[in-house]
Amino acid sequence: MDMKLRQLGESDIYITPLGLGCWQFSNQIGFAGKFWPSLKEVPSDDIIRVTWEQGINWFDTAEMYGWGVSEQCVANGLKRINVPPEKVIIATKWHPVARRASRMFHSIEEQIQRLSPYKITLYQIHSPTSLSSIKSEMEVMAELIKSKYIQVAGVSNYTASQMKKAHTYLEKFGFPLVSNQVHYSLLHRRIEKNGILRTAKELGMTIIAYSPLEQGLLTGKFHENPDLIKTRVGWRKYFPLYRPAGLQKTKPVIDTLRKIAERHGVTPSQVALNWLIHFHGERVVAIPGATKIEQAEQNVGALKFQLSDSEMDEIDKVSQPFI
Repeated sequence: MDMKLRQLGESDIYITPLGLGCWQFSNQIGFAGKFWPSLKEVPSDDIIRVTWEQGINWFDTAEMYGWGVSEQCVANGLKRINVPPEKVIIATKWHPVARRASRMFHSIEEQIQRLSPYKITLYQIHSPTSLSSIKSEMEVMAELIKSKYIQVAGVSNYTASQMKKAHTYLEKFGFPLVSNQVHYSLLHRRIEKNGILRTAKELGMTIIAYSPLEQGLLTGKFHENPDLIKTRVGWRKYFPLYRPAGLQKTKPVIDTLRKIAERHGVTPSQVALNWLIHFHGERVVAIPGATKIEQAEQNVGALKFQLSDSEMDEIDKVSQPFI
C-alpha cells in the first residue's frame, strides 16, 4: 500500500497522500450543509474509524461545515476510538465572507474548543473573500503560529497571484505558506492551465484537491443510471456535468477508468484518485469525502495498487478536454 508520507509544503509535517474530507458531516446546517444528507443518514463515527484504522492520518474540516458541527463530529469520532491527539493531523478553515482578518482570533478560540483535545495542525483561509487584505490575513496567521494556536498556515480557492502574495507576506514573518486547497479532479483540471499548479511547484506548496471524484461522478454510477441523481440531496443535480449532455461529454473518461479498473481489479473511482495523487509526483494530495462506510474503504483502496506510466498517460489524454 502506498502509505509513504508526504511533506506538507515546506513544513516538518507529513501526511498520507489521501485525507478524509469532512464537509459531509454538516448535518444539513447552513447553505453548504444542504448539499449532504443529515447525520442520521451519514455514519460519521464509523467513517472516521474505518479511515483511521486503514492508515489515513489526517482529516479536513471547516468552520462553515455545519457551523462547527463537522469539527465536533471529527473530534467525537476520534475520541470514541481513542486516537492519541499527537498522532492525528487536523486541518480546518476560517470562513472569511464579510469578515475581517481580526475575526480569526475569535473564530479559532471556538474551533479549538470544538476540536479539543485535538490540536489544529493546518489552518486555512477558506476563500479570498474577506474584508481585509491578504497582507492583514497573513499577519494574523503568523500571530496564530507564534502563539501556537496552529502549526502551519494554508489557503483555499486562491488564484496563482493570490497564492504568491500570501506566500510572500507570510514568509516575511519566517513561516511558509504550505498549501492551497482547490477544486481538482479528472473532470476539473483547470489548475494545470491557470497557473495554480505551476505556482505551487515554484513555491514548494502542496495542492490539496477537494471534490477529487467530482461529487461522485467519477464513480460511473450516474452514467449507469442517470436517474440516480434525482434521488440525491442538494443542488448537485443541477450541475452541467450531471445533465445528459454532461454525462455524454464525460463518458470517454469513465469508459477509460472502467477499462483500467478491470485490469487492476479495482473501481473507476479508485483509479481516478490514484491518478490524481501520482501524476504530478508528490505535489498533489486529495481529500475525498464519504457518506457510507463502503466509500471510506474504497477511498483507501486507491492506495493499494500502482498505475503504469502508459495508463496514467492514457487517462491524461482522455481527460484533456477538462483542462
